[in-house]
Amino acid sequence: MSAGGFYNDAVSRLYYYLFYHFRALLLSEDLEPKTHEGISRLVGIRFVKPGILAARTSRVFSRLMKYREEADYNPAFLFSEDEYLELREEAVEVGDAVRRYLQEKGYL
Repeated sequence: MSAGGFYNDAVSRLYYYLFYHFRALLLSEDLEPKTHEGISRLVGIRFVKPGILAARTSRVFSRLMKYREEADYNPAFLFSEDEYLELREEAVEVGDAVRRYLQEKGYL
């Protein structure tokens, strides 16, 4: 996956990559939060706290949520290629964990 130099846009897309993974995770339990913060909170309560997903999961998502807002709404905030690549690695790791869980439960 290449950002083509558009690292702010790429960071924003990483957030949505996890956002939709988390929505699928919550929908697997018939949960449909109305807000982005609600998604974060419910994943923490239902999947991180009981140890189904690593604690790092919530931190990665929260960080990307904050960075997405910066990337989308603060023109003075610029991500470097290295920052993007680090965030991408973390997001892919979390996304893979969510997909493994959904696959184990027969949703994929």
